[in-house]
Amino acid sequence: MRAVTTSSPAPEPGPPSVDVVLPCLDEAAALPWVLERVPPGWRALVVDNGSTDGSDRIARELGARVVHEERRGFGAACHAGLTAATADIVCFCDCDASLDPADLVPFVREVWSGEADLVLGRRRPRGRGAWPAHARAGNLALSRLLRRRTGLRLRDLGPLRAARREELLALDLTDRRSGYPLQMVVRAADAGWRVTEHDVVYAPRTGASKVTGTWRGTLQAVRDMSRVLQEGAAS
Repeated sequence: MRAVTTSSPAPEPGPPSVDVVLPCLDEAAALPWVLERVPPGWRALVVDNGSTDGSDRIARELGARVVHEERRGFGAACHAGLTAATADIVCFCDCDASLDPADLVPFVREVWSGEADLVLGRRRPRGRGAWPAHARAGNLALSRLLRRRTGLRLRDLGPLRAARREELLALDLTDRRSGYPLQMVVRAADAGWRVTEHDVVYAPRTGASKVTGTWRGTLQAVRDMSRVLQEGAAS
């Protein structure tokens, strides 16, 4: 078992510094809206994962810091953003306009006040096609497996989330594929973190999904995450 622990920091004065990690693969059409919605004073870290549509140029022109991650994979992009971050609190958000970065404000407040260690967004679909049936079914199955493994009664494993940077790094996350978000939750639970979730609007994404847009992509994501659960149980 990993010797990872978490403290319960007392509420701190003043606002925290916040970095928002935005994993990006060919999201030129969505980037303007997403970056516009990042709260004032927060820094957007767009992690370009091999885009060919000029996403990195657009992000830079719109004021974001661009991090390049050559190794393909959602987890690889997320972790590159985490290691590049310097803020007190790091948030994660998809870069396809399906989720609103502004919804992270209460997440950050809850973490900074010491009420929670990791806050997740429970996606509530709005609009036709926002959350395909196969993707929702895969998420439900994984949520149930997670409950058996950790006891956490979460209803979603969505990508919108916030936690303290130093504590996230201490989790020593190793998955670089679709299992990264789940591994974060599993290791957080193992470390005794207080994990909460709040409803957020989930809109139809801009462009084609790279992971859960098809049954094949969803099944691959489920396999990746199931492997994470097995590793956690064996550690």
